[in-house]
Amino acid sequence: MAQQLQNITIAAPGFFGLNTQDSPVGLNPSFASIADNCVIDQYGRVGARQGYTEVTTNGASVLGSSVGIEMIHQYRDSDGNEVVLSAGNNKIFSGTTTLVDETPAAYTITANNWKAVNFNDHTYMVQRGYEPLIYSDHAGAVEPMSTHTHATGTPPEGNEILAAYGRIWIADFETDKSTIYWSDLLNGSGWSGGSTGSLDVTKHWPNGYDEITALAAHNGLLVIFGKNSILVYEGATSPSTMVLADTIANIGCVARDTVQNIGTDLVFLSATGVRSLARTIQEKSAPIRDISRNVRNDINALLSLESGNINSVYSPENAFYLLNFPSKNIVYCFDMRSPLEDGSYRATTWSQINPLCFHRLEDGTIYLGHSTGITQYGGYNDNGDTYDLSYFSNPLDFGNAANLKFLKKFTLTIIGGQSTQAVLNWGYDYSAAYEKETFTLAAQKVAEYGSAEYNTDDAVYSTGIILNTSGVNTTGNGSVVTVGVEATINDGPFSIQKIDILALLGRLI
Repeated sequence: MAQQLQNITIAAPGFFGLNTQDSPVGLNPSFASIADNCVIDQYGRVGARQGYTEVTTNGASVLGSSVGIEMIHQYRDSDGNEVVLSAGNNKIFSGTTTLVDETPAAYTITANNWKAVNFNDHTYMVQRGYEPLIYSDHAGAVEPMSTHTHATGTPPEGNEILAAYGRIWIADFETDKSTIYWSDLLNGSGWSGGSTGSLDVTKHWPNGYDEITALAAHNGLLVIFGKNSILVYEGATSPSTMVLADTIANIGCVARDTVQNIGTDLVFLSATGVRSLARTIQEKSAPIRDISRNVRNDINALLSLESGNINSVYSPENAFYLLNFPSKNIVYCFDMRSPLEDGSYRATTWSQINPLCFHRLEDGTIYLGHSTGITQYGGYNDNGDTYDLSYFSNPLDFGNAANLKFLKKFTLTIIGGQSTQAVLNWGYDYSAAYEKETFTLAAQKVAEYGSAEYNTDDAVYSTGIILNTSGVNTTGNGSVVTVGVEATINDGPFSIQKIDILALLGRLI
């Protein structure tokens, strides 16, 4: 007797993001094995990331054969004056459309790993082995700290800087990895007299030895990140009397520019993945749960191979934390709206976009450093070029691991994607030799209210959201099925709403 065809629905495929950590057998179908050039949108769908557009017009002439812009920072003073500063080609620039060389005369630079902070109407920039630099619109130029009007003492040449609790803090020196220095109150260039001082934390490392990699301020606390441990001090408004409040062993920060304040917590990259400070404090050493739990091995592998400056950005507008491995051309995107049940966050990857650095402006705009200059995140092209979205499920048994599955037809429901060319992939029994079928989503115009059509293959929601459905006939059989969708993104959004599979369940195997 013929078996009845069954309709199997994968609703919101990839909603849980990537999971390359656990065994693919029996994984929740909401996980993905590949989700590249994707984000998890606000409705829980896997969709295309946005692209970028060129801002700088004179990049070729000022950046030459260098890798490009490796640091971006927005200066803003109390009167609302704004200037974007950047670094590349061993120079300091101001401006965005036109990059203007602001490198101080007779100041030689051979690296671009600057970190910049704003404090008391000035921007302060540090890099290990270099005298700190200062910019203010009052001076109208970038200048070495020792030449600044209010400079006192010898500026410390550290690699990490923090503006918090009424002063500047600097740490991570070439020959001293355990001392933190602080400036005079309200004078970031004052390094002698007044309330200046320093703290040697050598004896405070819980494992006996560590080295400072990053500093942060959170909930009235001064947080000192080592590579393998964390020190938390309270009373930092009066640093000469601040006291050690907590220590965390076996978890630290391995890259200075991965620390991001997300409002309620600090997120950072450790040697064992992306962590959050609040959860680490709660669980102490080696917590089982972490933000990148489902992609931890992949991130650790990239960490061991990365030769550039790993960096990050947090965007509350997009609700994501981006972690960039620049020499490997891979960005991990963590959706920070809410954690999964295990405490991890939904992760996807970005390729082809290839940034060197990020910076979020106060208005929420995200700038990227590229080989050609400063670019801006937005739109659905990479500087006028298309890019490729890829989503693949983990092997699916549809709750019937012992039965053969004969796939007959796929129906894909796509939000957006008008005129987009896409490829449906399907394969059986863990094989990467996929069957493929190319299809093109229909061109549609967004409907006005109440004009949506019914009983058509392509309907338009009355809310102005384009809904595309495409059917693809399929063949073959196996005990488990892997499904993939690849699409060429060209100037329009694309999100996968659901995948309906018409299948015949065969004999037991």
